[in-house]
Amino acid sequence: MDHALLISRYAAQQGQPGWSRQRLLHEALRHAIRSGSLPPGSRLLASRALAAELGWARNTVIYAYEQLASEGWISAGRRGTVVHARPASVLAGSGRSVGPGALAARDLPAPVPESRGLSRRSAGLACLPVAADLAAAFAPGVPALDAFPLDLWRRLMMRAWRSLVSSQLNYGPPAGEPALREAIAAHLRASRAVRCSAEQVFITDGTQASLDLCARAFADAGDKVWIESPGYGGALTAFRAAQLRPIGIAVDAQGLTPRPQDWLQHRPRLIYVTPSHQYPSGAVMSLERRLALIAQARQAGALIIEDDYDSEFRYDGPPLAALQGLGTDIDTLDAVQPASDAPVLYLGTFSKTLFPGLRIGFMVVPPDRVQLLHHLLARSAPRGRAAEQLALAEFMREGHFGLHLRRMRRLYQQRRDALVAALERQLGDIAQVRGASAGMHLALCFEPELGLDDQAISAAALQAGIVAPALSQHRVGRRASAWSGLMLGYAQVPAEQMAGKVARLSALIRAELR
Repeated sequence: MDHALLISRYAAQQGQPGWSRQRLLHEALRHAIRSGSLPPGSRLLASRALAAELGWARNTVIYAYEQLASEGWISAGRRGTVVHARPASVLAGSGRSVGPGALAARDLPAPVPESRGLSRRSAGLACLPVAADLAAAFAPGVPALDAFPLDLWRRLMMRAWRSLVSSQLNYGPPAGEPALREAIAAHLRASRAVRCSAEQVFITDGTQASLDLCARAFADAGDKVWIESPGYGGALTAFRAAQLRPIGIAVDAQGLTPRPQDWLQHRPRLIYVTPSHQYPSGAVMSLERRLALIAQARQAGALIIEDDYDSEFRYDGPPLAALQGLGTDIDTLDAVQPASDAPVLYLGTFSKTLFPGLRIGFMVVPPDRVQLLHHLLARSAPRGRAAEQLALAEFMREGHFGLHLRRMRRLYQQRRDALVAALERQLGDIAQVRGASAGMHLALCFEPELGLDDQAISAAALQAGIVAPALSQHRVGRRASAWSGLMLGYAQVPAEQMAGKVARLSALIRAELR
């Protein structure tokens, strides 16, 4: 802290004519402590150093320090002269003082206004209960972290840091490192039939950051946004925080099911979908519905946000191409031709394929919006973390990413098979497994006639250390959810532990039947 500036500013704003230097220094330091400019735990300069900085006599500084110490604002010790959180001599909340250096009531720190909590916009955001251990069974969205090639990643990170020059420590390109954008575009073209160039790829801090950006950049406050019901709570949070109007659209076994009146009464600006593995039900959107959604979105002038969060993992048959890579002739759904101008914002993440702590995701933006988004990010969101992006680009270019995905597909399929077998054996009479053909989680759907309370079961499981979010808790809007059951992630649970974990969950569910 520049003490000379602090004292001159205080003297100009609040100083009184005729004050001595001792009084001025004492009052200025006390004001800085009370206002938080010198927070608790701060160390003041030694009296000799401060006197030299100010060009004053050391006795002047010593006097001010002694006064502050007698009032309880500071104390001297091995660490030097340290600021206290509050005067030790002031009785909490009483306005009375004790001791020889007692303060008058006017000298007490101003009372802190009672907190009003979150803003009204934030207070209504959905918040699902989570366990302290987010890697516990059956937490959805958690990859097999112990199977990640950590030693290889360390080497690539060290190589990336060695390659950096000083200029790369500055803010990076608004859209992310070109090498990583090139690597992502090449991967998406080959594996997901996404039609894009590297210029259309924008690096983000993960899917949640991508959703926040979509909500801010491509819609205005009050605009309607469709979201699947049941649907992803993170998307709902992003849209509500941006003051959009979420409209829940029901999901069945083939994905989103908008009615004709929805297009007329609730014309959307944005449409959020997870077509390759619906979150949380696991439904896969049929090709017919994909084509119809693109055609109808074009007619409505809406943008589709395609969250392809775990599409890399498919176990039963070939995956359907991403929405972004599909084009339609609006007059007929029979003509399917690749089109890079589909009204789709494609979102992806490395949190599921690699590890969540990497915090790198990406967006593929339609060509006609690339420059607009680039200009927005250049003004509002400078990028950084060049080393991580360069290491990831190398990881992909050298083939390690593809190899890791193939290994994880085999591992996750084994774990899925073990979970499905255990569920069918122990709960097959009261529940059905849905959405197990892809991804890292499945849905255990209760038979409707049993009337099981999936939220009560989920809460009981959480108390027992098992993470099993209730499907009905993911509904969007006020309509009752047609889905009742549990969402079970299996990627992080060893196959040999599945039977035991399911047995504990089964006991909780059957206890609810009694």
